[in-house]
Amino acid sequence: DIIVIDKPTKILTISNSKEKNKTLYREVSNYLKKENKKVFVIHRLDYDTSGVIMFAKNQKVQKLYQDNWNNLAKTREYIAVVEGRTNSKGHIESYLKMSKSLQVYSSKNKDGLLAITDYERITYNDKYSLLRILISTGRRNQIRCHMSDIGHPILGDTRYKSKTTPLNRLTLHASLLEITNPLNNKVMTFKSNIPKEFYEITK
Repeated sequence: DIIVIDKPTKILTISNSKEKNKTLYREVSNYLKKENKKVFVIHRLDYDTSGVIMFAKNQKVQKLYQDNWNNLAKTREYIAVVEGRTNSKGHIESYLKMSKSLQVYSSKNKDGLLAITDYERITYNDKYSLLRILISTGRRNQIRCHMSDIGHPILGDTRYKSKTTPLNRLTLHASLLEITNPLNNKVMTFKSNIPKEFYEITK
């Protein structure tokens, strides 16, 4: 019913106006042809974000997951390298809106979509912090916006005020997805190892 991928960085989940062919969706679609299956998008990761992503093999399953995603997805863990030394842990809540230029930002009023992010520092040096991040809501660009809000943008995220790009990528990785299967109510856990370069840059 599903297929779970360890997505590399620098590939779109689905096509956009600029790129139609080189997408994860296209690659998974080609892979599933040998099973005579099609692929259906359940959720997405940004172009520069790597890690665990799940697709459905039929529309019924796609709808079951999408209609109740926030309740089914028990744990959504990300690993990120951010600028500066963060607190040992933190909790961020805001209401997210989108500008005309499609930039997601936190609103001072409760007129956007509630976004909740928690983080815990794994290690750090004099330049960067390696964080474990848990999201309770899956809003577009939520982690990127929230880390910028507290003055610790994700490395390589020039859209959200990061000045440095030492790894030539956005240092955000979807490391763990713990989700309830809506067909049998069993909890499934999918993990992806933290990229080695994330550790190396925060030694």
